[in-house]
Amino acid sequence: MAVFRIGRTTGLPAAECWRRVTDWPAHSAGVPLTSVSVTTPGPVGTGTVFVARTGAGRAGFDDPMEIVRWEPPAPDRAGVCRLEKRGRVVTGWAEIEVHPAAAGSVVLWTEELRVRGLPRALDPLLTRAGRIVFGRALDGLLSGRAGG
Repeated sequence: MAVFRIGRTTGLPAAECWRRVTDWPAHSAGVPLTSVSVTTPGPVGTGTVFVARTGAGRAGFDDPMEIVRWEPPAPDRAGVCRLEKRGRVVTGWAEIEVHPAAAGSVVLWTEELRVRGLPRALDPLLTRAGRIVFGRALDGLLSGRAGG
């Protein structure tokens, strides 16, 4: 499996940072050829399912994810959201942490990916691509700009 970790420091308060990084449809703007939709009724929390559809037209795949841990940040503790990837093509998990800091907050995004059919020898390339793509998406979410 490919594993990567991305960290960002922002001047945003932890609650606003959390709101932005857990706005799943907003992730669409930062991930090329991908549209994200929430498939369960709100509010968002443990048990929420959403799907990232990547591709063009019929040439693509769905990456369904379920939130298995949902702990928004509080003044005295970090927020943690853990996702389990439940697709036929992409499996693994992602964990997003939002830590309150004196001048804003710190976001840590850790992800473990496995793409079925992709040889493990390509995991380093997948790790690098994940850091770039999701790093840009995270930058866009935190800045409020589409695509980073």
